[in-house]
Amino acid sequence: MKKKEVIKTVIREFHLRKNFDVKKRELDIPINSGKIITLIGARRSGKSSCFYYTINQLTKTINKEQIIFINFEDERLDLKLDELDLILQGYLELYPENNLEDCYIFFDEIQNIDGWEKFVRRVYDTITKNIFITGSNSKLLSSEIATSLRGRTLTFNVYPLSFREFLDFKNIEIDFYTTKSKALIKTSLESYLLTGGFPELCFVDSKYHIKILQEYFDVMIFKDLIQRYNITNIVALKFFLKRLIASSTKELSVNKIYNELKSNGIKIGKNTLYDFLEYAQNIFLAFLLPKYTTKLINKELGDKKIYSIDMGLNRAIDFSFTNNLGKALENAVFLELIRREKEPFYYTNKKSECDFVIKEQNSFIPIQVALNIEDEDTKKREIKGLIEVCKELNLNKGFIITLDTQDEFEINGIKIEVIPFYKWA
Repeated sequence: MKKKEVIKTVIREFHLRKNFDVKKRELDIPINSGKIITLIGARRSGKSSCFYYTINQLTKTINKEQIIFINFEDERLDLKLDELDLILQGYLELYPENNLEDCYIFFDEIQNIDGWEKFVRRVYDTITKNIFITGSNSKLLSSEIATSLRGRTLTFNVYPLSFREFLDFKNIEIDFYTTKSKALIKTSLESYLLTGGFPELCFVDSKYHIKILQEYFDVMIFKDLIQRYNITNIVALKFFLKRLIASSTKELSVNKIYNELKSNGIKIGKNTLYDFLEYAQNIFLAFLLPKYTTKLINKELGDKKIYSIDMGLNRAIDFSFTNNLGKALENAVFLELIRREKEPFYYTNKKSECDFVIKEQNSFIPIQVALNIEDEDTKKREIKGLIEVCKELNLNKGFIITLDTQDEFEINGIKIEVIPFYKWA
């Protein structure tokens, strides 16, 4: 079958489908912004579902035939850059009475087409402003957008479910003042910390969760890394990525991983490992958290902590996370901070550490994370870290986020608020 005929089949099948059965996410996608709407995020984090929900909303005001939806991971489509125009040709042959200027075009996982940005720019400049694209590689999209689509885009990051979204997907009402609702919220929090926030898992039997997450990880490795970056040392890549996951919530030492590989007889250059680290960030598998410093060079080149895209993925890849709710809670707080676009960093000196410090207008907010502070040594350690950063930054308030404890007290003129994660999030 000729490629144009395949494209026409894909377009027509989409138009004959019923509306998508999807939940609304907290992300509000503008429909008529006059900009190319770009969604980027980890594989399976819900980018396509955000599109589906937007399409459902659109079909309330326009005919579905005015929407073109192409998923570039459809195995029937084997398109190259010079063949992308077949999409427009095929559509007009199906609907010659329609005007492309009035159409809404959705391109899912567009990073699979080399040079895609040239086609999208032409369509935007000459045909329609209603373009929506997704991709699973931040560097690929951001670099191409910066060079070829400058001034034409609005970009949104899509992450796995927040705890609020997780409760909504589970149909749990958020009400802290009824015994039943509060109990369900608390029970759901432990599930969230262990399972994570990938949307699909909310609707799948828990006995399959680990296997599904491991398959997500494998797909990220092969489709997003090996294929895209032409990586040949697969053994080293897998070992490195698993060590990254195992290091979640800790300071990362690429040199240490290099030595572990070397001692196991796996040959690889240290610079290649740094490339692997960059690739892992590009596909949203991992995030680096810099240390607080007033010097830019120290921020860029200094020690960094690492966090993963999902708490459940941690547990599926490294079983040491299986019962470690404390690490899961810290990872969940980090993810919530980046969802809120707070750009956190961490603080440490020779005596103490503070997990997160975020900038809020013209001041800073220090945050510690502890599963509980019932143990006196734990409580003293968390408080000490807050006091130290408050003194250095001239602050009078800090927070401790816990699993279930709520409290408030003052030490040396510094107010400390202890808040449960389920309320904070």
